[in-house]
Amino acid sequence: MPRGVIDYEALAGPWAEGLRAKAPDGPLPFDIARIGHVVLYVADLERSVEFYTRVLGFRVSDVYPDTMMDGGMVFMRCNADHHGVALVGGGAAPGERAGMHHMAFEVATIDEVLKARAWLEANGVAILFEGRRRAGVQVAVEFRDPDGHWLEIYWGLDKVPEGPGGPDGKAAIRPPEEWREVFSLEDALDDAPPGQDTTLADPSLRRG
Repeated sequence: MPRGVIDYEALAGPWAEGLRAKAPDGPLPFDIARIGHVVLYVADLERSVEFYTRVLGFRVSDVYPDTMMDGGMVFMRCNADHHGVALVGGGAAPGERAGMHHMAFEVATIDEVLKARAWLEANGVAILFEGRRRAGVQVAVEFRDPDGHWLEIYWGLDKVPEGPGGPDGKAAIRPPEEWREVFSLEDALDDAPPGQDTTLADPSLRRG
């Protein structure tokens, strides 16, 4: 069908109506508040950072060299969140199919991350990572959708206030010495970085 044509018959048909009717069976134990960040593979990391900063106005929060992440990684923000977009080098050349590293969904409480873990497992979804990574220090569970896309549900991403709040006169971004990389949600609760309150409203959600 040519571009610009609206297929009213198909839009009102059973296929479209069936998709619109899909919804949760009932309340979930967590509530995704928003799409938190997207991480993309790029062919030329410096060129892409130049584009996102100079053309789109993003600011760089943190950088991983190739020794910390294959291809290097740059975390960028467009608001107070530590990162809304992150770029990973080593992607396909422009013109080929671009690649998404992962997409992340934010929840409002740390309890919901633990509830999400249990819910995903109960629905046969394998947990590929749980705990806390480094820059941004959010607490998260990570998993794949049916097509293999890597997804993350997280809480506690650092906020970066605008202005010269740091000791070097730049934005007050958490220094690497305060990162806490752990590989279980329980360790994330017990080993929080400075200023992050990981107290559970429902301590029974802990395991072990």
